[in-house]
Amino acid sequence: MKDTKDLLVQERWRVIDQSVSGLYISALQSFGMDDTLCTSVGAGTAPASARAWVHQRTVVLGIQDTKLPFLKEGIDFLQEQDYEVIVRNSGGLAVVLDEGVLNLTLVFPEKEKGIDINRGYEAMWQLVKDMFADFNQEIEAREIIGSYCPGSYDLSMGGQKFAGISQRRIRKGVAVQIYLCVNGSGSERAELVKHFYELSKKEEETKQVYPEIIPEVMASLSELLQVNLTVQDVMLRFLQVLQAKSEQLFTASLSPEEVPLFEGYNERVIERNQRVLGE
Repeated sequence: MKDTKDLLVQERWRVIDQSVSGLYISALQSFGMDDTLCTSVGAGTAPASARAWVHQRTVVLGIQDTKLPFLKEGIDFLQEQDYEVIVRNSGGLAVVLDEGVLNLTLVFPEKEKGIDINRGYEAMWQLVKDMFADFNQEIEAREIIGSYCPGSYDLSMGGQKFAGISQRRIRKGVAVQIYLCVNGSGSERAELVKHFYELSKKEEETKQVYPEIIPEVMASLSELLQVNLTVQDVMLRFLQVLQAKSEQLFTASLSPEEVPLFEGYNERVIERNQRVLGE
């Protein structure tokens, strides 16, 4: 695991904490923000950066979801349940965000050698294992069939998924993103997505493959560890691990040079959503 350790060990880690402020802004901004960090970290104008973000009730669709034959019915259902619906600018499928889901992004500069895609995933897996090492529970990384947004780096305990990892790469910057279901009911979130797919796909044959969701295979960390964890508890664990991996850990917001970058990326994300969702 030496390579993985190398990625997490950075001379300086800048932390952008939107675990509270994110509740007051649209999740769309998070995707513009990660693209901004990818660009500035990749260009070497900003240090390795870690971002924490939490948003109100939102279902984030992947591009593939927008090809569902009865998408409007599915979106109408989610909106009736009081969820905002947005489309992210990267692959994958639908995921649920709410006040009990902590999202973390690690942004690395891709140096001369480059960062192999699995190495990015392994770094995030290692981070989560370190964050919960005191529970002495095995955290596996493998696809959990029946979960929403399944992938080969689903994180699970005892066959129940609590997190999913994705990656985005822009101009020599690598953003590795994870959603951690901290508290609340993992199966209720899965039930919501299951219903969305049932309404959006019906019995129609589709070129794309969509997950057949089994709600029981998903759980939150609080359910799995049988403790009442809050997002702030998990934030503290996150910061402690990064602190141990760097000579300097500091919190900051975007630099003056990054602000116009963010405005441009954010505009693009908004325009894409308007185009795709016809709003």
